[in-house]
Formats: sequence, C-alpha cells, structure tokens
Amino acid sequence: MTALQAQPPVTVSVFVQRCSATRLGATLARRLAVWKLDVWGIPYSTPLSDTVALLVAELAANSVLHGRVPGRDFELRLSYAYTTGVVRVEISDTHEARPDTASVSQPDAEADGGRGLLIVEAIAARWGVKDRVGPGKTVWAETAPGGAPGRPVG
Repeated sequence: MTALQAQPPVTVSVFVQRCSATRLGATLARRLAVWKLDVWGIPYSTPLSDTVALLVAELAANSVLHGRVPGRDFELRLSYAYTTGVVRVEISDTHEARPDTASVSQPDAEADGGRGLLIVEAIAARWGVKDRVGPGKTVWAETAPGGAPGRPVG
C-alpha cells in the first residue's frame, strides 16, 4: 500500500475571461480583475488592487480603441504568484498592430488621449508586448506590492 502524499500548495492562481471589444467590455474586465484579486486575498482599494485596476483599465481601453477587430473579443488573463506577490495582467486582441514599446512618447498637451502606455510605464514594474497563439498580440504588465516602475521589456 502506498503512503498518502500531501498535495503541494498552490503558488500561482490564474483567471481568464473573454470580454466584448467595447467600452462596456473594458469596464467589465477592470471590475472582474479587482473582484478576482479580492477572492485571492488582495482586498479592494488596497494599493496593489488599485494599481491592477488601472493597468487593466488602460490596457483594455487600448485594446478596444486600437486593437478592435469587428466580431472579435479581447481576452483578460490575470495571474497572481503568492510567493512573490507579483500580479501579471495580460490583454490579448486579434489586431496585428503592436504598440512601440521602445518609444512611448508624450502626446501633445492639447491631445485628448495618447497617455495610456505612459501610465502603464509609470506604474508597472515591467511591461511589454508578445505574440499570441493565433492572430494578434498580447500586451502585458506586472506589478507587486512596493514594486518599482520600470521600462518595457521586449
């Protein structure tokens, strides 16, 4: 007879949800993200929860505004590493255009938009763009409690 073995502890939790490529879909993504963080033990309105909410809001809005392909959704993927406290946000869409991570620039002072990736760069520890399975790309950002902002990767 074999001895019972303890199951190893869960060290990473992952949440994935497809959302419609609309403003309402972007709002839903942000609300789902902070709800899931609360389920994972990161309460609403904490600095980490607020940072993740802002990252999801900016990346989802960019996907809806610049990465929308009619009839296609975008995907939110959220992961939380319990041992390090790192939260990774990924937003995937099917549009081929990729943001230029090498030169995020300051928009004209009178411009109504164009600051989303500047915000992501300012609050994320790391961020970047990667290919996804199928058409399109994934824009990702990572943050952790007390994490220092950093330059884009990749």
